[in-house]
Amino acid sequence: METDCTRHDEPVIAPLPTGTRLLHIGPHKTGTTAIQSALFAAKEAMAEHGVAFPAATRHPMEAVLAACARPGMMGDVRPTERHWQRLVEQVRASGRHTCVISSEFFADAPDHETVARVVADLGGDRAHIVVTLRPLARIMPSQWQQYVQNGLRMGYEEWLEHMLLKAPYEQPNPSFWRRHRHDRLVERWVRVVGPERVTVVVVDDRDRGGLMRTFERLLGLPENLLQPVPDAANRSLTLAETEMLRNLNKEFRGNGLPDELYSQLVRYGAVMHMKNACHPGPHDVKIGTPRWALEAAAGIGTQMAERIGSTGVRVLGDPALLSAVPKPAGETATPEPEGPLIAPEVAAQALYGVLAAAAAAPIGHTTPTKARTVHQTPSKELVRVLGHRCLRKLRRH
Repeated sequence: METDCTRHDEPVIAPLPTGTRLLHIGPHKTGTTAIQSALFAAKEAMAEHGVAFPAATRHPMEAVLAACARPGMMGDVRPTERHWQRLVEQVRASGRHTCVISSEFFADAPDHETVARVVADLGGDRAHIVVTLRPLARIMPSQWQQYVQNGLRMGYEEWLEHMLLKAPYEQPNPSFWRRHRHDRLVERWVRVVGPERVTVVVVDDRDRGGLMRTFERLLGLPENLLQPVPDAANRSLTLAETEMLRNLNKEFRGNGLPDELYSQLVRYGAVMHMKNACHPGPHDVKIGTPRWALEAAAGIGTQMAERIGSTGVRVLGDPALLSAVPKPAGETATPEPEGPLIAPEVAAQALYGVLAAAAAAPIGHTTPTKARTVHQTPSKELVRVLGHRCLRKLRRH
């Protein structure tokens, strides 16, 4: 294994050849959103240096989900082949320029044939795969709360037991180990493109700008061209927020409500508005991982680092980070006896998000007003509109 950088010494990273198709495949919770946001914000500036960002949005999620035969988020419209073909056309239109495509859902590619198709469609021999990795112990709490945002009802410690202790470790989220058994993820892509066209980047959370600088060097961009983009909507939920949502998921499923309603009112209503409007303070309890799970994750990290090293791929960063056992730092996965407490203003903002999403939703043949987003509309006006629409529904019945 070739290791090209440490935290204290700047790596010497030669730019990839002109015309390369850099495919950043994630996986989830390894800095993907930060990189995607920075690349998208610098789209025009990168073009001046011969690097194209072919996607029309920050994250071409629908296209990649379609290519990987994934259904998408609970209640969302199912991606189609047309989404994928549109991205392929955009990549081909970049011609001889280098281009970069980033999606963590590439890591969900289920088999060799899917990986081979993605590589062939997006560049063939010109494709270079970049995998970003963080310690498994840091990924688990973030991934659990993300699953909760997609309808999961299982508590964190029970979920950890299923993922770490209960073979075959596939329930309730079979996607977890497909994404986060990182050695096997690397091996799947190496079998298609070869080790010389795979770069693994071990993210050091102590070096906040390190990941941006690595992508700049790989793409041959000027230093500091990629800059972080603030995104409150991408923050992790606190323990109390996640527990509130998890219990809401139980009620939602228990009453047989349609998935589309969850997508519209909960994910893009309550949760999105709560993230944007509320900022956790020092007294908000984060999601903490019990010691036994931290140690188990570190042991798996050691195995993964060894197997990745044996593939012959280039590794940027310190593989030892993947097996580090982080200090709990006073966090706890077990709520206080009275349960995790959520501030009244946080609950109010979540409820307001539901009302805002409901007021903006089309009813029957009507079309929602687009002049303002729901989060820019005064609450009194939203309640008035929602009330009128509810009355119209009642009169129809």
